[in-house]
Amino acid sequence: MSTYTDENNEGCKIRTFEETVQDQELIWHKDENERIVEVLESKGWQFQFDNELPIGLQRGTIITIPKEKIHRVIKGSGKLVIKIKEI
Repeated sequence: MSTYTDENNEGCKIRTFEETVQDQELIWHKDENERIVEVLESKGWQFQFDNELPIGLQRGTIITIPKEKIHRVIKGSGKLVIKIKEI
């Protein structure tokens, strides 16, 4: 079972992490392309770059993730829904 589901929307991905995702499934990783991420729905979820403190994710939060920069999300309650645009 996948950690998240993706839906294509006008050249972007709408990614949903369900409340049932396990903490150990949310692994540190890096992406092949730079991304701009906008939070559409979140309750207590956080985002963290390697060697930095986590930041809270709230509706409207926008994060630019540089290519190959290690990062992860940290589970909150409810689901996390983000809009991803690759640059």
